[in-house]
Amino acid sequence: QVQLVESGGGLVQAGGSLRLSCAASGRTFSSYRMGWFRQAPGKGREFVAALYWSGGSTSYTDSVKGRFIITVDNAKNTVYLQMNSLKPEDTATYYCAAAMGARGMWDYWGQGTQVTVSS
Repeated sequence: QVQLVESGGGLVQAGGSLRLSCAASGRTFSSYRMGWFRQAPGKGREFVAALYWSGGSTSYTDSVKGRFIITVDNAKNTVYLQMNSLKPEDTATYYCAAAMGARGMWDYWGQGTQVTVSS
């Protein structure tokens, strides 16, 4: 079955950087979109970034544009989220997700990794 396993979260000071990883297994993901979402305490889950596994355009929520970068390493079957210039408001649990094609639902989710940014 599909497995998405996130890692790389932690505690960092404001202005610092972290790189999250999402190791994907269980099928060929070439037709999938891969995304990162986050959920802060007391808030709903929000979209952060996404890309097509096979390449092409990326998308970001406005609050992370210019600071976060989503990439994929096909050889390692891993999706990354490079997070720079972190702010306290980026504190959340970050989740990796997968969706089939351009219109598919986000059917597969990882367990999440905690990111805490101190001021």
